[in-house]
Amino acid sequence: MKTYRLFHGSPALWRAVCCAVALTVLLPFCAHAADEFPFERELILDAKRMGPSKRFPMLTVEQNGNAVIDLWCKTVPGRIEITGGAIKIEAAPLPEELPSMIGPGQCTPERMQADQDLLTALTQVTEWQGKGDTVVLSGPAALRFHASSH
Repeated sequence: MKTYRLFHGSPALWRAVCCAVALTVLLPFCAHAADEFPFERELILDAKRMGPSKRFPMLTVEQNGNAVIDLWCKTVPGRIEITGGAIKIEAAPLPEELPSMIGPGQCTPERMQADQDLLTALTQVTEWQGKGDTVVLSGPAALRFHASSH
């Protein structure tokens, strides 16, 4: 009975209990939201710079699954399906022509081969995991992307 009176008569204790219950209920939802795939954001491949060009591979995925895959030299459209932690990436073949903003001298044979290798690696991923602004795509090779800050 004494506990009831203390609980009933103390607004500070009542607020503390309500806050604890709210945190217990809402915290799992906040943790789940942090691990959702970052749709509509540019994801930049965590890789060493290749040559003098400042271009890095990027992946941008819309809510509907449509994607743009910017490689070291070329860009291809793609389609991405995400179900929980599973991911499937389908991409169009590499186009023959270079993007209009890239000159022929910027795409060395090394970069062109890196385009093909990266596109192959992306189409072989089967799982994804997100932590903060980092997304790791796993398959035969792990690919780490960071969400762009701009």
